[in-house]
Amino acid sequence: NVVFSKGGFVSVPVVMAAKTRHIPVIIHESDLTPGLANKLAMPSATKVCCNFPETLPYLPKEKAVLTGSPIRQELLHGNKQAAKDFCGFTGDLPILMVMGGSIGSVYINNAIRGCIDTLLTKYQIIHLCGKGNLDSTLAQPGYIQYEYISDELKDLFAISDIVLSRAGANAICELLALKKPNILVPLPAAVSRGDQILNANSFKKQGFSYVLEEEKLNADTLMAAVHEVYNNRDSYKKEIATSNQSNGVNIVIKLIKELS
Repeated sequence: NVVFSKGGFVSVPVVMAAKTRHIPVIIHESDLTPGLANKLAMPSATKVCCNFPETLPYLPKEKAVLTGSPIRQELLHGNKQAAKDFCGFTGDLPILMVMGGSIGSVYINNAIRGCIDTLLTKYQIIHLCGKGNLDSTLAQPGYIQYEYISDELKDLFAISDIVLSRAGANAICELLALKKPNILVPLPAAVSRGDQILNANSFKKQGFSYVLEEEKLNADTLMAAVHEVYNNRDSYKKEIATSNQSNGVNIVIKLIKELS
């Protein structure tokens, strides 16, 4: 009755086929500028959803809807005590969670580990460092490393006071929905199409995030960013609370019901 597409090359023929069968199509663009698949799919779409206000001028005006991103609802129901038990944290220091993306980030890992001793005087750290990137020599109270986390991620989010992350669209929309003050280290344009830089700068402009470019990432700039965000966490939360981009699931479901 309805096709919902998040893009990607495999979606294009499905969307076009739906149009020939007069089936309504909703597509969703995660990044600030539309990717090729969604550009090809737009003429066949009934509605085009997006994450960022800056994306709207790139979309057909009569089809565009600012929804934010539909995120996994279980992330909103984390258990702080379960996370504390899982990590073995016993102290009352604030908690910094570090996420380098699904495969980790050498740059982020090195920066964190370069100032680990100083950080641990003020914070407890959950470090999702990526497959094969654990360093057993750094094991100590207050610092816990995981290659990857799945089921427990909702609990780790719940216990975290601030989060350092890459700036993929889904990741930052999860941080927005969870109202987590955050530091974003976007992938540089040299190794991507630059979408993470645009995503991060949009969130910075809206007051949701502190942005630290990878080229400027080191132990000193990282320490300064963490202190800045933690000390001003209430201001970040206040700005995040004003966002109309954090309820993507409900808005998309409403559109589906209207078109089905």
